Amino acid sequence: MRDIQISNAELRDAVSAEAPRAFEFLSSLVARPSLRGEERAAQELVESTLTELGFDVERLAVPESIGDDELAGVPAGSYEGRFDVLARMPHDGGRSLMLNGHIDVVPANHETWSSDPFDAVVRDGWLYGRGAGDMKGGFAMAVLALRALWRLGATAGRRNLSFLSVIEEECTGNGTLAAVRAGVTADAVVLPEPTDLKILLGGVAITWVKVAIRFGGGHAESSDRLASPAQVVSTLIDGFGRLEEIYNKQPLAPFDSIARPYNVNVGVIRLGEWPSSVPAVAEIQVRVGHPNEINDAEILAEVRALVGNVLKSAGDPEFDVSLHGFKAQAYHLADDHPLVQGVVTAHADVHGTAPETEVLGSTTDARFYMNQLGVPALCFGPVVRNMHGSDECVELASIEAGAATLARFILNYFGESVEQGSR
Repeated sequence: MRDIQISNAELRDAVSAEAPRAFEFLSSLVARPSLRGEERAAQELVESTLTELGFDVERLAVPESIGDDELAGVPAGSYEGRFDVLARMPHDGGRSLMLNGHIDVVPANHETWSSDPFDAVVRDGWLYGRGAGDMKGGFAMAVLALRALWRLGATAGRRNLSFLSVIEEECTGNGTLAAVRAGVTADAVVLPEPTDLKILLGGVAITWVKVAIRFGGGHAESSDRLASPAQVVSTLIDGFGRLEEIYNKQPLAPFDSIARPYNVNVGVIRLGEWPSSVPAVAEIQVRVGHPNEINDAEILAEVRALVGNVLKSAGDPEFDVSLHGFKAQAYHLADDHPLVQGVVTAHADVHGTAPETEVLGSTTDARFYMNQLGVPALCFGPVVRNMHGSDECVELASIEAGAATLARFILNYFGESVEQGSR
């Protein structure tokens, strides 16, 4: 082996040459719906792809007991037959790097899409499909970076590199948490989440809450004499809006750089079964973004008080408020951290400009590495549109641009070296 500098032009050319295979992989991944509980087919494709790249691949179970962990989100179902995929290169004792991505996607309303959300379609340089942006495009970017390096004969990353594909990032974080509890970690972690080629350094605390109200119901003929569940739900939505205003009055650094870091979103409303029946039960599922100084128990107490006050004028029906899904802590990596500067340098070297850094009013699995392990972690990934919405898509050119940055970063991180006679 001899040390040879790989030029940026050579790196970009290798990325361009390998891009069609990466986009084919992305299309196949989108075509394997990986909704919660249905991740197996997509994970199997990740397994075969990483095996082809030379990784030793294993399945990592998510134990049923993970829900008992104090950091776990509240599971919505069983973990039987579901798993993370852990791929590793041999470790020689040098410093290590992990790529972490989530394979799960959020549901899609087929009626609102211009094409089948699980049939990848390319239009005007964008690949459309549920999960194409969040975050299967990041998988394609990472695979493309590695294929480009191997094409150039680079040995950087052939040791001390791992790739973890997890489930349930979108709702609990329990996939990554299970891996962390199993001792799967590294000296640094990069998550190829969709960041529009910016570097994401932090996210806010998030708690999911479910409110269930039992009204009793009745015939529509008597609706003028019964409490109106629809009106109650409307009043509750207004109340959650006021709670959001309170949380956003004086956000602390670094989230004070965001206009409204703490969004309280009513994401699910279930109300009624029949036009001529007054609904018997109302269920509301709410995603509460909030300051890290407020814990889950306090969130529950505030929501209970809000619901109780609203229901006083509706005859005080019985209700429950419970945790549901996320219980995520805030996290933040300083922008002058060596890991951040390493990605900044790599991007500037390849593209001539430094990427922006930011924090968002959302969360990622980076929080576990930062908060529980003290391991630096950041997100960097392609440009997307309509994330979690209809006609979600990822810009293919940004996958190539991000792959070139990631490849340069890996070269720099491990020390640039190329196999004798490979170029």
